[in-house]
Amino acid sequence: MISGTIRSGRFSPVPAALAILVLGASAAPAAAQSIGYGDVSDGGSAMSEPDGESPRASRPRGQGKTFEVTPYIEAAQVVTARLSPGDDVVTYSQLSAGVDGVISGRNTGVAMSVRYTRQFGWGKDTQDGDSISGLVNGYATVAPGLTVQAGGLATRSEIDNGGTSVPGGSQFDDTATQIYSVYAGPSFATRAGDATIAANYRIGYTRVEQSDAFVATPGGAAADVFDESVSHVADVEAGVAPGTVLPVGLGGGASYYQEDISNLDQRVRDIQVRGIVTVPVGRTLQATGAVGYEDVEISSRDALRDADGLPVVGSNGRYVTDKSAPRQIAYDVDGLIWDVGVMWRPSSRTSLTAHLGRRYGSTSVTGTFSYAPDRRSLLSVAVYDNVAGFGGQLTRSLNSLPTDFEVVRDPLSGDLRGCVDSLEGSNCLNSALGSVRSSTFRARGVSGSYTVAFGRVSAGIGAGYDRRKFIAAPGTVLAAANGVIDEAYWMSAFVSKELDMRSAISGNVYASWIDSSDALTGDVTGIGATAAYNRSLTPHLSASAAVGIDGTKRDDAIDDIWNASALLGVRYSF
Repeated sequence: MISGTIRSGRFSPVPAALAILVLGASAAPAAAQSIGYGDVSDGGSAMSEPDGESPRASRPRGQGKTFEVTPYIEAAQVVTARLSPGDDVVTYSQLSAGVDGVISGRNTGVAMSVRYTRQFGWGKDTQDGDSISGLVNGYATVAPGLTVQAGGLATRSEIDNGGTSVPGGSQFDDTATQIYSVYAGPSFATRAGDATIAANYRIGYTRVEQSDAFVATPGGAAADVFDESVSHVADVEAGVAPGTVLPVGLGGGASYYQEDISNLDQRVRDIQVRGIVTVPVGRTLQATGAVGYEDVEISSRDALRDADGLPVVGSNGRYVTDKSAPRQIAYDVDGLIWDVGVMWRPSSRTSLTAHLGRRYGSTSVTGTFSYAPDRRSLLSVAVYDNVAGFGGQLTRSLNSLPTDFEVVRDPLSGDLRGCVDSLEGSNCLNSALGSVRSSTFRARGVSGSYTVAFGRVSAGIGAGYDRRKFIAAPGTVLAAANGVIDEAYWMSAFVSKELDMRSAISGNVYASWIDSSDALTGDVTGIGATAAYNRSLTPHLSASAAVGIDGTKRDDAIDDIWNASALLGVRYSF
């Protein structure tokens, strides 16, 4: 989902350029994540697959060729009523243009949904504005064993002064903040005799278009939000499967992760090497053990200070970094790492991995579970543990999305609602979007989704928990964030049904609950629901009607905010 926003008639060129880049990108199927990068994945290795095949190997889907691309234009009239506090009613018009599509072949797969919307407010209480939103993910096999994957996303959220993010409402006002991210990189897998060799590289870029930092008192605790970052991840593994040379599988690997964050020149660097042993326990069950060395370092610089020793805030509302100041260490852990685990694959439709070990100087638990009882349903669960900034965490989630999906959008605003409709892979991004603080963090949590399609009905639900403990260098302006814990609980559900050949109904609900140990932030709850009816009038022309309600509750606010909206629109599809 790539995003840009025009406010007061000015368009932000960077998101637009990224949209063009991602739309033109072809890429590789989502490979299993690396040993250093993929704590949200199975944590397996080239020598631990029951079938002896590398989890990173290029596996063309081979399900025939598909080319379904539908451009469209749309016009709609929206009315929004403030239920609390107050009782204002505002009206605005929307003109939109977009394209939805899925392209797949023997060696290529791309899914996309990109939309441009122009809002025209009626009256002084509404604002004009523009947005580009969408989600793109895809791959291309460019040579035997070599694939390239790329993707991009953007979404609108309401972000408060503490960096807490909740889903945006239906209006394009100043409370809505654009978040967007892109990534790309190759994956390579080959065999050398009995050994399997696999390597991956990904580069990602993430930006949050929020103009205001927040300092409660001059020189006091900072609560500024993330600006932008560039992340790199690379890994290589080699090994032999059990029974190939020895009764057990043997292998080794190395990985490198780095994220450079613009806020105060923060840097996350994680380097590790490890050896892996795989022991068959049964036809479908294997035990794994790994031991190695890891070096993790997080550092930053301080803000520039004025003559009174107070931090300087730049024209973009964020702290100005003192480039002449020495880099200060916020987190430095190195030494032995290990884990033990199991991999269970009783059939091609069921897979379980679980790992328990020591990383980041403490106990670490990761794992995945996938169950597809038939071609019409999929249950997917992931347990993760990693160190990153907001940008790196978001590109991790984006890289894990499937390459065949339908986007779930809010029918009133056109915004994405966190999860996609797909019967493959991990389908939700919500865990990565709960907090947009600029500080780095260690994230631990669980995310799950269930999708089902039967007859003319398609439905899905996602839910998860994300715990982030923030890390900041003492003596810097962000020191107050060190040790702060944000816990986010979220859920998102959708359902759609074709009533007949010309009409359909759909609905979705979403909610997030964020608890923070930061007294400045407090707890935030966001919740909403929508329902829509669509009817085809001609082969190319359709009409729609939708209603929705959304609310936000903050501990530091006197009143809860509740809005109700309704829409009537028409769409012409080419």
